[in-house]
Amino acid sequence: VRKYSKKTAAPERAYNSDSDSDSDDERDSTPRQQRQRKERGNSEFWRRKMRTLHGVLDVNKDGVISYDDFMLLTENFASLGHLDVKAKNEFRDIMRTTWEQQWGEITPYNLVTVEQYLTEMHHVVNDKDLKKKVHRFLPYLYKAVDKDRSGSISLNEFKLFFRCLGLTEENAAVSFAVIDKNGDGQITLDEFVKLGKDFFVSEKETHVSRMFWGPLVD
Repeated sequence: VRKYSKKTAAPERAYNSDSDSDSDDERDSTPRQQRQRKERGNSEFWRRKMRTLHGVLDVNKDGVISYDDFMLLTENFASLGHLDVKAKNEFRDIMRTTWEQQWGEITPYNLVTVEQYLTEMHHVVNDKDLKKKVHRFLPYLYKAVDKDRSGSISLNEFKLFFRCLGLTEENAAVSFAVIDKNGDGQITLDEFVKLGKDFFVSEKETHVSRMFWGPLVD
């Protein structure tokens, strides 16, 4: 049985996407008192997205996600990216905390299958507090690939993001073209974090966040 803690590491700063509001294109215009909150995570499209992310997080491609995968992912961003020592340590800490709070013990036997991942993430996106935390590691991924520290990432820096994930630069180019909604060739930190969060919670098949972690699996 997974144990969920309400404790979390202090964020570097507040992000607009930390609010519990739904994505702009998914808000219901009817009065709040007349709405019933729809349970998330029941569509095949959402399940397809979670299977895609499970595959990305399964860094060693053995079919399950383990704490070792989390640390391998952390090392990929620490070595291929542009984090200083302090940022690397903060990143490792947040990934360790994320694992412990969401998946439990750090042991070689704590392995998360695809179906377990789908079940857990269904719980997360339907829990108000947990949903606010689901994207807390994203600023560190962003910082790792913002090579010139400009506060926005270009296509070349987004390709580095995909390379750290073990995905191809061709996939990065396709995804960037989709998620760069205003076509300015740059993605800001707030845009990056919001897109990452929307990937978890949106069930709209046309939402640009669907490409955040690369092409969806079949």
